Amino acid sequence: MMDTGVLAGFPVLDVEIELYDGGFHAVDSSAVAFELAARGAFRQSIPKAGAQLIEPIMKVDVFTPDDHVGDVIGDLNRRRGMIGGQDAGVSGVRIKADVPLSEMFGYIGSLRTMTSGRGQFSMEFSHYMPCPNNVAEEVIAEVKAEKAAKDAARK
Repeated sequence: MMDTGVLAGFPVLDVEIELYDGGFHAVDSSAVAFELAARGAFRQSIPKAGAQLIEPIMKVDVFTPDDHVGDVIGDLNRRRGMIGGQDAGVSGVRIKADVPLSEMFGYIGSLRTMTSGRGQFSMEFSHYMPCPNNVAEEVIAEVKAEKAAKDAARK
């Protein structure tokens, strides 16, 4: 159950489950009965726990010539980036930001267009953060639509 989650079929992370009390009956107890009881408890308790979708956040380091800094920062902001700082150098400016991975697809083309081919960037994984509600709702709706399409194709 934790591998498929409750929101969109993604794994459940950072959860600890403790069983405080249980009973055993010689006739009615079996491994299958305990497994079914655990599944039912998970299905009832996880929605009450306030589950959230989380997304990977990348540490992005962008180098751009001085005359394109405003365009690059504006583009990172449009991509839901949080600007962490700027360091001016001899040949340009280095911008550090945290940006969701989902917003970084196709970034190299945008950066090259904005900077006339002179901009460069690197990124590495930083951490996970909860998705904004509008993004989470969109992802959940998309996953449900894909699942419905697969179910319809099987029939």
